[in-house]
Amino acid sequence: MVLNSVLRFLSVFTMAVVLSGQSAIADISRFVGEYYGRAEVETRAGDTANRDMSVVIKETGNGYAVLWTSTTEKEDGRRKTKSYEIEFQPTDRDGVYAAAMKRNVFGHTEQLDPMKGEPYVWSRITGDTLTVFSMFVAPNGDYEMQQYDRTLAEGGLQLDFNSHRNGIPTRFISTFLSRTSQY
Repeated sequence: MVLNSVLRFLSVFTMAVVLSGQSAIADISRFVGEYYGRAEVETRAGDTANRDMSVVIKETGNGYAVLWTSTTEKEDGRRKTKSYEIEFQPTDRDGVYAAAMKRNVFGHTEQLDPMKGEPYVWSRITGDTLTVFSMFVAPNGDYEMQQYDRTLAEGGLQLDFNSHRNGIPTRFISTFLSRTSQY
């Protein structure tokens, strides 16, 4: 009788610990805000260029959205800006989110198709790190993986970006993004 009570307590206690850990893993509210930073990036030609980087993370009705912008200044003074915004929705896996990048004929969001040259994107929250992954499949079957790790740090986020083509590292960028506002 005592053994059954102890086993029941341990079972309930273990379940409570697991569930509390899972909710901490998937808590996007800690990341919500606007962040800005600058990084020195090596160009394909081997030179270095400054790149302004910003990210906005916001909660949506069924998940969250990440908007990131990167601006590179060319030697002649021109500026080239790239921006991406992706909404993420929860999956059946704790802390793993599917990208909701397009709507089907029924109005439901769905992933893009990497076999059509579109990126396949997903994200996860593990502890203090929000990671966005994207995979591209080239027409010849080569692939590129990109990974954006945004880790909570005092005053902002530590951003670590890396990309691999066919498993070979091609680029790594690391910088601190200061929190400029919080929603």
